[in-house]
Amino acid sequence: MSENNRMRLLWAGFMAILAAGVGFAIRGGIFDNWGKEFGFTGAQLGAIGAAGLSGFCFGIIIGGIVCDKIGYGKLVVTAFVLHVISAFVTFAAVPGDGGAAAQSLAYNFLFGGMFIFAFANGTLEAVANPLVATLFPENRTHYLNLLHASWPAGMIVGTALGWVLDDKMEIGWKWQLSLYLIPTAIYGLMFMGQKFPRSEAAEKGASLGEMLKDVGILGGLIVGSLLALFFADFLKLFGIEAETAKIVGYVVGGLVVVAVGLVTKFSLGSILLFVLFVTHAIIGSVELGTDQWIQFITGNLFTSEQGKYLFLWTSAIMFGLRFCGHWIEHTLKLSPVALLLVCSALAFVGLQMASGMETFPAALLAMGIYAVGKTFFWPTMLAVASDRFPRSGAVAISIMGGIGMLSVGTIGGSGLGYLKDRFAGEELKSKNAAVFEEYKAAQPSTFLNIKSTATYGFDGSKLAAAKEAKEAATENQKAVVAADRIGDRKTLAFDSYLPATMAAIYLLLLLYFKSIGGYKVVKIDEAA
Repeated sequence: MSENNRMRLLWAGFMAILAAGVGFAIRGGIFDNWGKEFGFTGAQLGAIGAAGLSGFCFGIIIGGIVCDKIGYGKLVVTAFVLHVISAFVTFAAVPGDGGAAAQSLAYNFLFGGMFIFAFANGTLEAVANPLVATLFPENRTHYLNLLHASWPAGMIVGTALGWVLDDKMEIGWKWQLSLYLIPTAIYGLMFMGQKFPRSEAAEKGASLGEMLKDVGILGGLIVGSLLALFFADFLKLFGIEAETAKIVGYVVGGLVVVAVGLVTKFSLGSILLFVLFVTHAIIGSVELGTDQWIQFITGNLFTSEQGKYLFLWTSAIMFGLRFCGHWIEHTLKLSPVALLLVCSALAFVGLQMASGMETFPAALLAMGIYAVGKTFFWPTMLAVASDRFPRSGAVAISIMGGIGMLSVGTIGGSGLGYLKDRFAGEELKSKNAAVFEEYKAAQPSTFLNIKSTATYGFDGSKLAAAKEAKEAATENQKAVVAADRIGDRKTLAFDSYLPATMAAIYLLLLLYFKSIGGYKVVKIDEAA
């Protein structure tokens, strides 16, 4: 392919993921608008947000499986159309007469719009990741990091727009949300009329079974397990009893494993790819799971505005450094696995420091170190999978992305929320049991719906009132606010052990590659 064609496709993919980031950030900033305008509960808003995770997962996994068979171009058109449709579906939500029926209709429009938007995002990533890996086989780590610099860029743009248009100018949420259609139109124009390459596996005429062979039953077990957890939670949103939802989840997960077994003639799969999948599930929780909570936690430890500054600070660091992956890798003579090891250690140090930060400058330093650490996780993992498993085509890296997102939705995001409730509740209960009984939530929090993990956090309304009281707060209110902040710090400290675990895995992988002559890119003819 011509150099002009390659670079235009690279930047078109960059703009596509940027559109996703802008839309994601703006939508996150207008949740309070939806709660106020439609009278939604926190659970309803949480369910609308969950649709964004589930839609992405299905988009990237389905897109990755069919990508090599139908071609990148058709998937780009599909994603573009879905992005536009999602806007119209979302804009159809109106308060109506304010009754229950009107609220339910608005909820359905917003839920559907979020799911369609996220499905489009996942479909685009199912295109962009293997497309860039195919276009730049000589330096996948650098170009995949460059491609994914678009995500923090989109988050910066979307957060800044929301801050100004929503908090300062109080512009309506529909006008804010419509802005993501601008980068959508740009990526549509950039992809238009371009020649798309085929992956190495597709060029060799590999069947879906051959592409999935390295994934195998081991990979199917990871995806199936995460889908079982997802459906067990997701179906409860529609009034299905918990036990029934759990059974349906197990059935869906089991069918996935059986389907992969049948298609691959019951190939066990690659142990190395299985380890990479497990590690990427942890990455989803460390990177995106932490990102879901970090603005809230830092805003709680300092001020809401400082929390926004810190979120923009970490996003800006990620954006800048993802352009420097090639320079860092070659200047420091690091293989992709060694780079991931260093980043894991930095993420651990950053989160440990964040758990003890007392001043805003200390927060800038701690969060800056954490941001440097998490910068290269996601795209470099995709590069490693693409380098080592060429016969999987688009399938392995799309499944890897889906595993990361499923992990956030089923384990990471909810897990950090559970830890926050547990640590804060236990802290107050140990200091003043009577005040704890006064402020504890009506319903217990659990992790993965396991009854033995039940713990009590704080009633959100009472906690908010205690925070708003400030100087006029009673001794009891001061106690609950102090316990809540200690819960935040302990949550960050616990979170740091995830990148520490990743560091141990990468060290073992580094030793493994050293034992076989070092890390190298595998050609499809060399694949076992």
